[in-house]
Amino acid sequence: MKELEYPFDSLYVIKNSNQLKKQMETDKRERISIKIAVLGGSTTHDICIYLQLFLLNQGIEPIFYESEYNKYWEEAMFPSAELIKYKPDIIYIHTSVRNITVTIENTDTVQDVNRKLEEQYQHFKEMWEKLRKDYQCPIIQNNFERPIIRLYGNKDISDIYGFSNFVYRLNGRFYEYSQCVSWLYINDIDYMASMYGLDRWYDFTAWYMYKYGMAVNAMPEYCYNLSNVIKSLYGKNKKVLAVDLDNTLWGGIISEDGFNEIEVGNDSAVGEMYSEIQRYIKQQKNLGVVLAINSKNDLSDVELAFSHSDMNLKLEDFSVIDANWNNKNDNIIDIAEKLNIGLDSIVFVDDNPAERMIVKKELPMVAIPEIDEPERYIKIINGAGYFEVTNLTEEDRMRTLMYRSIEISNEERNTYTDYGEFLKSLNMESSIKQASKEKIQRITQLINKSNQFNLTTKRFTEDEVEKIIKDKNYICLYGRLKDRFGDYGIVSIIIARKEEKKVHIELFLMSCRVLKRGMEGAMMDRLFHMLNSSECNMVLGYYYKTKKNSMVEDLYLDMGFELQECSSNSKIFVISKENYKKKNKYIRIV
Repeated sequence: MKELEYPFDSLYVIKNSNQLKKQMETDKRERISIKIAVLGGSTTHDICIYLQLFLLNQGIEPIFYESEYNKYWEEAMFPSAELIKYKPDIIYIHTSVRNITVTIENTDTVQDVNRKLEEQYQHFKEMWEKLRKDYQCPIIQNNFERPIIRLYGNKDISDIYGFSNFVYRLNGRFYEYSQCVSWLYINDIDYMASMYGLDRWYDFTAWYMYKYGMAVNAMPEYCYNLSNVIKSLYGKNKKVLAVDLDNTLWGGIISEDGFNEIEVGNDSAVGEMYSEIQRYIKQQKNLGVVLAINSKNDLSDVELAFSHSDMNLKLEDFSVIDANWNNKNDNIIDIAEKLNIGLDSIVFVDDNPAERMIVKKELPMVAIPEIDEPERYIKIINGAGYFEVTNLTEEDRMRTLMYRSIEISNEERNTYTDYGEFLKSLNMESSIKQASKEKIQRITQLINKSNQFNLTTKRFTEDEVEKIIKDKNYICLYGRLKDRFGDYGIVSIIIARKEEKKVHIELFLMSCRVLKRGMEGAMMDRLFHMLNSSECNMVLGYYYKTKKNSMVEDLYLDMGFELQECSSNSKIFVISKENYKKKNKYIRIV
């Protein structure tokens, strides 16, 4: 919904929140339902209203539980029966600098100040660990915004007795702890307050009358930022940044102005600005964002432009290069097909509003930031939070190389008349193993990102995956794949539950990077091999229909299963252990 896409009008969102909610509740968009427990140190009712809007727009339907005002700690340490029964998927602790309970006196010793810091930190640490033990779910904790009052003036931030210094050090303790565990995430209220402006952020009337921890007008922007953390945890991030070139990555038009006249580099203010844009985009690539070019240009001109010595980006940074005179919406479809991803995983950046309008009309599921002046490109793209980082794996850092190798192998495939011979030529190797604790982060990430080759599209948190790995009644397999073009990392997951003499495949998915390689057969072979010594003799496979996974509707039939039950939205397949025949022909298992 355009009204909820960054940059949005906060006042409009506040005034029309009910109408916006009704519009989204009546659409037919598929959404993940999650339960969020909001434990507040200030009034949280309006926070939940605006957070719900942004999450609905991002494909998540939240159900909220709210603690009583300023009872966040009591609710965590002495939970109500209602919260225990609620079983949250995420716990969000909405505290602010007003919830710091200690006071620093100028009569304190340095040891007194340090003791108070430790007491305040332990107050939160004890709460996090209690919540973690009780609910085994991700916890999102606000850090603290800068206090608006500086009793010591400029020295307040540097003197050990300054409250600003105390807040700074306490935030540091939060960050250190969050880096040691995989389940605590920091919502950066300090950044949001600074961006908004502390003088506007602190509304003393709203605090004394309604106990709002921030100005009402700041809440939509704050909630949008928080929603980015949540949607990232549930695999709703975008994956691809497709960019125009002329006046987007450099100043000028390469085909008209020529090589020597395009502006990039430090020789001019405009050139320096575009260099910074390129630097930002390259940093996104290094975090796992896949880059693509979508430009109306001759390829020869594009290659010439990227030979410019001041270019921070190089052609090899892009996984797909569509430089031609086709419609840009057609190029975006081509990019999605080449990368085997959904159109809703793409962000398209173009300086031309007419091009943006055409693509938005033809492909409304593509994210298109409304950029204006080049000096604001980074602010708008970054502020939208398309690529919010909550967990960063080695596969993320290597993603561009993976997709480039896929593109190369696809080009070579066209030279073969027999597809089987092509698969043999890849010299594919796979290791398929029982999941272990050190793989939980990547396994969870793949589960929550995969939509097309995903037969049930169930979602799991890291805590749930860890429980499954420890449970003897479950089999959790992950498969890695590499070929002569590169290593694709972990690409497939099977989670199966043993019950009496039956095995229920609750999750079977594969990354779009390795479609049509035969990896699904290798994974299924491994599952049945593990059942050889088991009493289980029947295997049931489940398919739950979504808008994106129709490609695997008949996968179990292709593997020799029989259809047992069928409805409009689901199918159940079954096969006996004795009737299963090996499927893998082209992958060497190591």
